[in-house]
Parts: sequence; structure tokens; C-alpha cells
Amino acid sequence: MSIEIKVPVLPESVSDATVATWHKKAGDFVSRDENIVDLETDKVVLEVPAPIDGYLTEILQSEGETVLSDQVLARFDAGEAPAGETNPSPAVEAAPIVTSTAAKVPPATAPAAKLTTTGASPSARKIMSENDIDASQVKGTGRGGRITKPDAMAIANTPMEERVPMSRLRQMVANRMIEAQSTAAMLTSFNEVDLQAVMDIRKKYKEEFFEKHGIKLGLMSFFVKAATEALKKFPIINAATEGTDIIYHKMHNIGIAVASPRGLVVPVLKNTAAMSLADIDGGIRDFALAARDGKLAMDDLQGGTFTITNGGSFGSLMSTPILNSPQSAILGMHTIKQRPVVVNGDIVARPMMYIALTYDHRIIDGKEAVLFLVAVKEALEDPARMLLNL
Repeated sequence: MSIEIKVPVLPESVSDATVATWHKKAGDFVSRDENIVDLETDKVVLEVPAPIDGYLTEILQSEGETVLSDQVLARFDAGEAPAGETNPSPAVEAAPIVTSTAAKVPPATAPAAKLTTTGASPSARKIMSENDIDASQVKGTGRGGRITKPDAMAIANTPMEERVPMSRLRQMVANRMIEAQSTAAMLTSFNEVDLQAVMDIRKKYKEEFFEKHGIKLGLMSFFVKAATEALKKFPIINAATEGTDIIYHKMHNIGIAVASPRGLVVPVLKNTAAMSLADIDGGIRDFALAARDGKLAMDDLQGGTFTITNGGSFGSLMSTPILNSPQSAILGMHTIKQRPVVVNGDIVARPMMYIALTYDHRIIDGKEAVLFLVAVKEALEDPARMLLNL
């Protein structure tokens, strides 16, 4: 029975995809649900699994080609694995006794072991396949030991300079950045936050929080809650423009910028006003794991109304984030530094962070942007305000 392997139906916001990596070649046996090919879209990498056990008989679209929804990628025949693969003989038969005086025929050379690329990113898999590199030969430096492209290149002795096309994700990010700069009147305002109260809460309750919720009490969840409360007070920060209209979003869907092996992605926490700190921390953890493994779903990246980016996780002291179009504002977090500040007339050392709000000055006035930042600052410096809805 011949089966057509097709491109999955893509969402309306994604027009096409690129064939990134074939994990099987024509003639290979493939088990049911085993990944055959990776398709790269503007937002995520889609895996196309085998529908049943069988053989990949023909590949119709080569790596690098652009494909559309429901387009045929390959042809597949149902079948069972070769007997030698499904029922390998546990014992080695004794060599037969030679009674003839004819020259002995040397035994056939044992087939080379099949190379694996398990735990490698799509770009690393391609390099490893082209250079016959097995995953056991490469020490992954990515999150959780994932093999990255530089890891594979180091083993393959690939020249240090090469020209490669941008990935679909990188092209999308580049286009969105240029679009934001050319269509919005971007301005950035700054403030600083004393995080001593948040640090004290995390230190006091971290063990009890983990025991109850099974997740660490993070810093980002406090910022998400503080931003959500501030967005309620200043709904224009949560708005977007469309032509000459301003669209006020009633839901607070906050995107969290996450670095992945493929580049920057922004999965979205939906309806953060209804989420607890544990819900937020759990959602961010799940997004980070999915981004690392290339498992983010299309729905995870859609519907955002406001974005938070944490350059501080990489050591950034201060920056001016760029809008995530069509959103009208983005909050930038930065590294925490012990700095001398005046508290009640005394100079003391406090864990301080600079925060930045980049906003579209076409619809957001400076007063609203500054007051939004002050509301975030007040909520973080006195977290009880969030509980009391002050």
C-alpha cells in the first residue's frame, strides 16, 4: 500500500515551510511515529512522522526547498522491518569446517554501524550526516547537552568561514525588527527597581513553594504579575495599531522572549491576570524546555499583546529593546547588581535592576509610559500591593 507523506496543514499566519533535514533516505525502513523530516517555518520546526511501519520509497522535495500545506513530500510503502532487524539472532553460529582444497573465501566485511544524530539540532544533524559523525563523537554544549551547530563543526573541521543562508526564523526576526523600526515611533524610558523585597520572599518561601508546586519560585513570575497589574491601569500599553485604529486588547497575553538553538522565539502566556505565580513559573519552564527541543507549537507563539525580554540573564546592564510588532510596548529586564542606594537616609547596598520600556510613541504618551514603569517598580518593591490590588 503506497502512502503519500504530505506537509501538515499550516496555520493561516504561516504561508509556507522549508524542508530543513531529511532523517531518512529512500529505501530506509521507518517505524511508526518515527520522525522522517524536519520542516522549518517562520516560527517553529515541524516534525513529520511515519504514519505506520514501512519503507520510504521516494523523496520528492529536497532539503532547502520551499513547500506549501498539503504538498507531497515523499512516498511511503507499508511493510514490516527486515527479519534481521526485528529478530536478531542472539548467538553466533560456528564457522563451517572446510573440507575442500579450494582456496578459502574470506568472510564478508561486517557492515558499518549506523550513525546516529540523536540529541542534535537540525543544523548540527546536517553537518554530522555529511561528515559521517556519530553523536557519540560529539560533546554537546547546548542546554541539557544538546549538540549545536558549532559542536558539529568543530568535529568536522569545517572551515571557520562559510556563507550560509539565514534560517526561516532568523529571516522572520530580521524582517520584524526592520518593520518595527520603520513603522513605529519607538522611544525608550528607564527606571530602576530595588528587588530586596522580592529576593526576601523567594528566600523565605522557596522550599515550601517547591514542595507544594514542584517548581522553583522564579524572578520572572513576579515581573509578569507586576506587568499585568500595570497593564490593567494603563490599557493603552496593551494596545496595538491597525491602520488609523487603536485596538485595545481585553486579555493580557504576555510573551516571554526565549533563546533557543534556532534563535529568539517569544512564546505567549495566555490570560496572565488569571495565573498564579506557580502557573507562570510552570508555563515559562515548559516553554523553555520546548524551545530547547524544538517542540514549541504554533499556538504557543501567537496572540501576544505585550512582551517581556530578560537581557539580564546574559549579563546585560542596560539596553533598549525593539518592539515585537504589532505590539506597542516591550519591557526589558536587566542584570541585578548590588549598588549603594539611600534608604531612610542611610546608604545601603541593595539588589538593583534597571528596567526599560520601549513603546510606540504614536499612541503611547511619555506620561503613560513613565507611569507604567513606576507601577511596575512599586509592585516589585512592595509585592503586597499586587495581593491587595493597589
